[in-house]
Amino acid sequence: MPTNRSTFTKRQKEHTRQERQRYKAERRNQRKLEKAVVSVRVDEVAESGEHAAAQPAPFELGAADAVSTLESTLSDGIGE
Repeated sequence: MPTNRSTFTKRQKEHTRQERQRYKAERRNQRKLEKAVVSVRVDEVAESGEHAAAQPAPFELGAADAVSTLESTLSDGIGE
C-alpha cells in the first residue's frame, strides 16, 4: 500500500500546483487588463485636455464682448 499512498500524494501535489499556476495566470491577466484600462483612461484625459485647450474658456467669450463694448463706448466718448 505505500506505493499507492505516494502516488496519491504526488497526484494531489501536482493538482495543487496546477491550480496555483492557473490562479497566478488569472491574476496576471487581470492586472494586465487593469493596466490597459488605466492607460486608455489616461489617453482619453489627454485627448480631452487637448480638445478643451483648443476651445476658448467660457469667461473669455464674455470678456471679448465686454472689451468690444468698452472700446465702442470709449471711441464714442472721444468723438464727441
